[in-house]
Amino acid sequence: MSEKEEQDQPMNDGPPKPAMREALVAAAFELFLERGFEQTTVDDIVSLAGVGRRSFFRYFPAKEDVVFPDHERSLAEMTEFLESGSGEEDPVRHACGAARLVLRMYAEQPSFSVQRYRLTRKVPGLRAYELSVVWRYEHTLAHYLRGRFADRPDGALRADVIAAAVVSAHNHALRTWLRSGGESDWVAEVDTAMAFVTGTWSDRPAEAAPETGEADDVVVLVASRRAPLWRMVQGIESALGDAHRLPEATQGAQHPPQG
Repeated sequence: MSEKEEQDQPMNDGPPKPAMREALVAAAFELFLERGFEQTTVDDIVSLAGVGRRSFFRYFPAKEDVVFPDHERSLAEMTEFLESGSGEEDPVRHACGAARLVLRMYAEQPSFSVQRYRLTRKVPGLRAYELSVVWRYEHTLAHYLRGRFADRPDGALRADVIAAAVVSAHNHALRTWLRSGGESDWVAEVDTAMAFVTGTWSDRPAEAAPETGEADDVVVLVASRRAPLWRMVQGIESALGDAHRLPEATQGAQHPPQG
């Protein structure tokens, strides 16, 4: 058997070798943490990974891309999720659901994510690159929301503002989790952040049914401060209908006092 054939045989006496892409990422981060990002070259990375330069550029257009190896997949998953909607769901909640996918991607590899966060804080070039990645997420969300709000006069403005709000809330939750070293509850962090966005921008009330009994009716009454009490009560009764007419104790307030 030739040396080439021997190299192509599977290894049965140990754990499988990582794929070349993952090997390049692992080698790059080992060198970045040891020497610094600027001091590490592509030649250094491929040498440690045991592959050629052509192999590196087959997976990564530039050295910066090896720091963010999972964002292309994450963007594709976000786009697929947004497009999977029926069109009947709340667009703001659906956009928030897409943002959750991104944070889950970070949480799948907490050690790597924390290392990347600390590295990007030290290298201005990486921070700029990261901003370009964040813009692509925001652009994807805005594109979806523009389609959903197309029939509104303020649709484009609303879409862009909500997309920015979703990304900002996501980044707040992500940074909180990363600053904890990946130890805090990322699910709770992102749920709190997305609840803030939906509470601020969603046109639909939260879908929360009571545990027992029928749901309470909620009526919002807009009236002049000078309006008499009897007129306010009359307005409430009209909104609730006869089945919810107020008790007799309040009936005396339904009509103005006779002089």
